[in-house]
Amino acid sequence: MNHAAIACLRCRASLPPTAVNTTAPVVCPACGVMTLTAVFPALFRPQAAPSAGEPLATEEEASCFYHPRKKAATACELCGRFLCALCDVDFNGRHLCPGCIERGAKKEERPTLDNHRTLYDGVALALADLPVFLCLFATFITAPMAIYVAVRYWNAPGSLVRRAQKPRFVLAILLSVAQLVVWAAIVARSLH
Repeated sequence: MNHAAIACLRCRASLPPTAVNTTAPVVCPACGVMTLTAVFPALFRPQAAPSAGEPLATEEEASCFYHPRKKAATACELCGRFLCALCDVDFNGRHLCPGCIERGAKKEERPTLDNHRTLYDGVALALADLPVFLCLFATFITAPMAIYVAVRYWNAPGSLVRRAQKPRFVLAILLSVAQLVVWAAIVARSLH
C-alpha cells in the first residue's frame, strides 16, 4: 500500500501510516495541525492478482446463452437455457437464469419471490388509530377490524427490512380494546 496517497488536508503532505485510523487526533509532521484521518481498511489490503476468468467454450462444449464465448456450467431449470457461472442464479436451491427471474417478478408467478409484502402490523395500527383522528364514530367498526387483522396475521411474514412487528400488533389490539370499552360505556350509559 502506498501511503503517499493519504495526505494532510491542510498542507497536502503525506501522512505516515501511524497517523491513519487512530482513535485520537495526531499532529501532522509537516504543518503541525491536529488531524484525525480514517480510511477504509480495504485500502491497506494487498490487491489480489487478476484471475483469468471463466474458461472459453470450444466448439465441442455448450456455451452460455447470454455469453456465447463462455463455457456453460448449468442449465436453467425453467427455460433450459445453458448458463455460465456468472449467469447462474441459485434461487432457493434452483438454478435459474436472470430472464426467468425477471419474468417471474413482473408476472408475480413465483410464490418464493417476494417483490412486495403487505405490512399487516401497519394495517392493524392504522385501523386502530386513524379513525380516532378522522371520524370518531368509525371506531365502532374499525376497532373490531383492527383486532381481527392483528390476530389473523400475527404470524404472517413481516417487513423485508427488520422492524418490530409484534409490538405494533399488541398496540393495535390495546387501542382497539380501549375504543370498544369506551363504546360499551357509552351504550351502557345511554340505556340507563
